[in-house]
Amino acid sequence: METSSPAFSLVLALLIGVLGLTSIGVYLSFGPPSKKLIDPWEADDD
Repeated sequence: METSSPAFSLVLALLIGVLGLTSIGVYLSFGPPSKKLIDPWEADDD
């Protein structure tokens, strides 16, 4: 398999980008920064 083609590099870069953004989203949603998030349904209880 030829790994120096521009198409392979583009697909690899897109894959790394998608995995990076996904991992950042999961970290921000469930990791330590999630302690600062507010649940809008609980915050709006009257």
